[in-house]
Amino acid sequence: MAMGMAMLLATGTPAVRAQAPLELVVYSAGSLRAALTEAGRAYEAARPGLALKFSFGASGLLKDRLVGGERADVFASANMEHPQALAAAGRAAPVQRFARNRLCTLVRPGLEVTPGNLVARLLDPALKLGTSTPRADPAGDYTWQMFERIEQAGSPGAFAALSAKALQLTGGPNSPLPPADRNVYGALMAQGAADLFVTYCTNAVIALREVPGLQSVPVPDSLGVSAEYGVTVLDGAPDAARGFVDFLLSDAGQALLARHGFAPR
Repeated sequence: MAMGMAMLLATGTPAVRAQAPLELVVYSAGSLRAALTEAGRAYEAARPGLALKFSFGASGLLKDRLVGGERADVFASANMEHPQALAAAGRAAPVQRFARNRLCTLVRPGLEVTPGNLVARLLDPALKLGTSTPRADPAGDYTWQMFERIEQAGSPGAFAALSAKALQLTGGPNSPLPPADRNVYGALMAQGAADLFVTYCTNAVIALREVPGLQSVPVPDSLGVSAEYGVTVLDGAPDAARGFVDFLLSDAGQALLARHGFAPR
């Protein structure tokens, strides 16, 4: 024993190594940035030695990265389909819905828009319409579904007109990144990139705080699409990943999401 201690002293190797912190990698829809960052801090505080590392972005692009071999422990998507694709491929656990969102329209200062004249404003060829990118970002998919509903509600040709004029400004593989610590939708509206921008209502709330005079008009229920958010644990993830998902589904997690504007699951 004395010889062993002497060797440890000679080599400088500690007799007991400090345990390295456990890192939990979470891929998450960008619209969840504020909510999951807060949820992550709360989860870390209750579990010393655990650190959550978030990667935020368009859910479709995150799914493609996971399919391409990138490693994550939890995937929180702005739709159910992308995590379900991983589960169907045997790469993840069954998907659970943990939150809902809805669509609102950001409107530049000085432009009069109400729920009653929203469709006419969206169709106005003189107004620039901003959207996210369908297929890459669920927000774009939900917006295109809204375009379909507008046509079905009595506006022939609306789907073709709206999908043709829509400027796909966010959520795509080549979309520009927002300025540091800025909401991308607020930044784009402040730059004049669009007169109207269809996005999640939770995104609109943040944009309004950053851009004076910006307006948010809810999409009427008859035209709106409910955004369902799904979460899954990836194969090979540590037990803490399941624990984080359980936290999001708990009363405390649901209350936290509600404070950020998300509807209950």
